[in-house]
Amino acid sequence: MKNSFLRISFRRPALVLAAASLLLATSCTAPRAIVATGKVTPQGEFRVGYNLGFNVATAPLGKAGSALRDAASTAAGKDTVGYGGAVTNLQAAALAYILDPVQPTSDLSIRYGIMPRLDAGYKYAFGSHVFDAQFQLLGPTGSPESPGAGAASGTTYASIGLQFATQRAKLPSLPFLSDINSVLNFKATRNDLLVPLIFSHSFGPEEEIGAISYGVVYAHSWVSYGFAPDNVYLNTQKIAALPTQSRDFSSYGGFVNLKLGYRYFYVIPAVSIFYQNYGQYALLNGASTSLSGVTFVPSVGFQLRLPNLLK
Repeated sequence: MKNSFLRISFRRPALVLAAASLLLATSCTAPRAIVATGKVTPQGEFRVGYNLGFNVATAPLGKAGSALRDAASTAAGKDTVGYGGAVTNLQAAALAYILDPVQPTSDLSIRYGIMPRLDAGYKYAFGSHVFDAQFQLLGPTGSPESPGAGAASGTTYASIGLQFATQRAKLPSLPFLSDINSVLNFKATRNDLLVPLIFSHSFGPEEEIGAISYGVVYAHSWVSYGFAPDNVYLNTQKIAALPTQSRDFSSYGGFVNLKLGYRYFYVIPAVSIFYQNYGQYALLNGASTSLSGVTFVPSVGFQLRLPNLLK
């Protein structure tokens, strides 16, 4: 039986480049940038948008160093892999990436004003499907063309939202991450629920030239995962696959965004911050790992308002 651990000597610049390849990898993830204001889409109107962001999570950053060193020293295509600390680190890195990846994000969205205080929408995050609704608790419900009673610059709005996202999570086919997947045969799915409470102050009547918004966010995620390696051995004993495991965890955060434009087109820079204790996760051969961390989500969005499109 051949051993698949091939020790390779890397200089520091090579390790830095390898880390950059891992941390800049792109895959689908549920959007967590909050670019909405306290005012919902007026009844009968559409809003379409495009958002670019970057998910910066401390949990996968903390696992990246050891995982990269182990992945770089492992020949994933060899006949057998000896079970040990390297395999444990690879599993922890794979889980950290799926739970909260360090990566660029983007999504396309469309919203429609169903009722004076209720709108709903859909986002496609290039692999993650997102459905959401928002109910306005405070503030007038008019439009820039037809302001509601009391609408003026500085008017305060408030709303509560509900967002549900579902996705089949996977590691992208990039160096080191593809090595991890070829060794571990890692599979995962996840669903995410996001509940933002949003306050905003209008610039101009009915956000004619924009708004400043802020608030708090609660999120809950459900993750199912498993490892089914074909060639990982402890001595001469093949390591059994880890059957599908189900875990869930909560996240708590806050955000601020700035909406700037005029009537029909707006630019929305935003930043959100989350803390989460992901909990304990089972690994191969009876091992386990625990993860927690903070996530920063800076973003910039572009929004086009289409008033009274169906009239």
